[in-house]
Amino acid sequence: DLTVERRDDAVAMFFPLYDTSPAEAPAPLLAALGITTVMDTRWSEKNKNLLLVIPEATVLQQLSPDFTALVQSATGLNGVLVTAPSSNSLYDYEYRYFWPWAGTNEDPVTGGIQTYLARYWSNKLGKQSMNAFQCSERTGVMQLQLKEDRLQITGKAVIILEGKLCIPLQ
Repeated sequence: DLTVERRDDAVAMFFPLYDTSPAEAPAPLLAALGITTVMDTRWSEKNKNLLLVIPEATVLQQLSPDFTALVQSATGLNGVLVTAPSSNSLYDYEYRYFWPWAGTNEDPVTGGIQTYLARYWSNKLGKQSMNAFQCSERTGVMQLQLKEDRLQITGKAVIILEGKLCIPLQ
């Protein structure tokens, strides 16, 4: 269940938290991303995502993946999340999420990946409250609060569609 609350000009969403396990990144995948140095590689089984931790946010911001090569570099995953400690004192970490296997090269602002990324950085930094910056072309800022097995993500949002979905019972 995804619970959402409106808070003035922000939205708070409540997600579960997931663990990651150690993994290895295929060399062709790293080459397609343009990454030469990786500090840690993790696997999110629940999300089928590879998590790559690199040392510098400036490198993260400048990534320009070869998406054709990226799709051909690996199978069995939904996306690759690349993250780095932030060089900006306003944020604890930065990230970008590439998922050409699903038909979209880069997600501009991704809350769902925080289900394992926030836990990863919480463990590394020893913090329960953090600020994250998605340094995609559109960019996004999220305030994160870990509470036992739940994650609260708060950020500014614009409602672009409202509606009601009715599914007939068979």
